[in-house]
Amino acid sequence: ELVDQLTQTALTALGAISDGAAVEEWRVSWLGRRGQFTGLLRGLSGLDPDLRREVGGRANQAKNTLEEALARRTREIAQAELEASDRLDVTLPGRPIITGRLHPTTQIVREICQAFMAMGFSVVEGPEVELDHYNFEMLNIPSGHPARDMWNSLWVDYPMLLRTHTSPMQARVMEAQEPPVRVVVPGKCYRYEATDATHEWHFYQVEGLAVAEGITFADLKGTLYEFARRVFGEDRQIRFRCDYFPFVEPGVDMSISNDEDWIEIMGAGMVHPKVLAGVGYDPDRYTGFAFGMGPERIGMLKYGIDDIRHFYSNDVRFLRQF
Repeated sequence: ELVDQLTQTALTALGAISDGAAVEEWRVSWLGRRGQFTGLLRGLSGLDPDLRREVGGRANQAKNTLEEALARRTREIAQAELEASDRLDVTLPGRPIITGRLHPTTQIVREICQAFMAMGFSVVEGPEVELDHYNFEMLNIPSGHPARDMWNSLWVDYPMLLRTHTSPMQARVMEAQEPPVRVVVPGKCYRYEATDATHEWHFYQVEGLAVAEGITFADLKGTLYEFARRVFGEDRQIRFRCDYFPFVEPGVDMSISNDEDWIEIMGAGMVHPKVLAGVGYDPDRYTGFAFGMGPERIGMLKYGIDDIRHFYSNDVRFLRQF
């Protein structure tokens, strides 16, 4: 009788509840650790065993009834609150999930590497903290050479410096393997210089190197023309002009047509015989070409970006466009 009475009292109280907070209070009052119905179940231990078995079964059945009623009432109240709310329109589309994107520099570096991989080049990487031996001396730029002024170096602790270009990997790759060599080297470089719309003190560079028997300047031009066609399209024109880099001879800069103007996108040339000899290659037998470009500059030209500093400003308005 007590079980039936408590059950009916609890159900009546639950039916009178109209908000979620009161439902939780009801649950704690009746079914919580110190609730009235829980206390009844604990009190069964003092009954005669036969009576305890009968009353216990009835009490467990009543507890299940209360738990089902609680779940049902909870759903009813939630639905009622939802229907009564004027702040939620369930017919509105869901909020979009914001997904991450690759940084525009990462995108253009991958595009450049893929263009050369399609032509048989491998991708290798090297250390950003480099030795003077590889950053300069192995590239035909000995100590005291005036060409060192072209690279405003950030020294860590001599002879260690933050690499000023990815060209040191030319020597490292050739030291590690015999010809033929065909690699591109993407990576970050550092120079101690002022920043403006076209210059950054840290930037990415993609170095390229090909060495084998019989490589000529025509191979260099053909490779870079194919690269430009893949990245910029077949309508762009290419121009080569003489330029100076200590580790190539002859050296050129490569420009690409942009409306009625020309924009330089990379330096290149035939690998200097001293560089080949320095890594143990026979310059009378092997020849090769090398090139280096700035991916950010490629991206500026391809996407019409007017300031290189946008790449590292962390401005979400800029990044969302890529």
